[in-house]
Amino acid sequence: MNVLVTCLFFASLSYMYSTDLISVLRVYVAEWVLGASMPEPGAPRRTPQGVPYADLQHIVNADGQHLFCRYWEPEGPPRALVFVAHGAGEHCGPYDEIGQTLQKQSLLVFAHDHVGHGQSEGDRMNIKDFQVFVRDSLQHIDLMKGRHPDLPVFIIGHSMGGAISILTACERPNDFAGVALIAPMVKMNPESATPFKVFLAKVLNHMVPSLSLGSIESKWVSRDQKQVEAYDNDELNYHGGMRVSFGMQLMGAAARIEREVPTITWPFLLLHGDDDKLCDIRGSQMMFDMAQSTDKKIKVYDGAYHALHHELPETAASVLKEVTGWISERLSVSPSQGS
Repeated sequence: MNVLVTCLFFASLSYMYSTDLISVLRVYVAEWVLGASMPEPGAPRRTPQGVPYADLQHIVNADGQHLFCRYWEPEGPPRALVFVAHGAGEHCGPYDEIGQTLQKQSLLVFAHDHVGHGQSEGDRMNIKDFQVFVRDSLQHIDLMKGRHPDLPVFIIGHSMGGAISILTACERPNDFAGVALIAPMVKMNPESATPFKVFLAKVLNHMVPSLSLGSIESKWVSRDQKQVEAYDNDELNYHGGMRVSFGMQLMGAAARIEREVPTITWPFLLLHGDDDKLCDIRGSQMMFDMAQSTDKKIKVYDGAYHALHHELPETAASVLKEVTGWISERLSVSPSQGS
């Protein structure tokens, strides 16, 4: 996210000095109209890939959108619930190793593809309000708590999913036994998010909110080239450009998190690579320093990139061990969590 505001800045300048702004607006309106698709009345709802939701595990959010879900259920009675929030442009499939590992620890792990991501409905990488991600997460968590009312609830969030996790826990601080954050989006790069650049980004958002900026550079996802190739070849990942409007929602979420951090009292674990080019590690350090929580831990991985759970084998194994151990320790101390 370090380059987000800089991209918005240069894009806004190009349009401020363009004589073809009206033509550009016409193109975007035409693309929006032609690209819009609605299911025929009575037709079964299908994923963006064409699979009927009737054949898939899913929930329906408050806006009537179908969200694809995954569940990793242990063979015996679960000791706790763990909700996983994936990052921007990806989906919950790549968290299968985390899900299976925690499943073997008698934890019931669940996740969904956020609106506009993976196999869920919604315009790709576009959201009217970041709060929708938080609202949908709480809905899914409430559903699982209704089935298992006496179990403690943990959240694992990566990147944008880290921001969703933080804001979800802040809305109901007494509901969660702990939050594990893997390279979370906590704040924007202060060198990029200058007041002037933020102002220009807001102007551009009003002018052409659907304008696409640069896509996520996969080379910064991991130092493991096999993981980078897997990311690039995953058809459920979004490989297009980030819209100005979506970028503004991320900026708004980061600003909200900065306001919330001093009030945080719930337990959390922070894992971050010190060579992360996508989410500024200074956000994690700020959260660790400023949060009121007495149960908090941060671990920094030297030289590591963004997706720590898909990093070089030694790092990825360490991250999995840290998350699993951290949750297990809190279960041994507090076997039940009131809600």
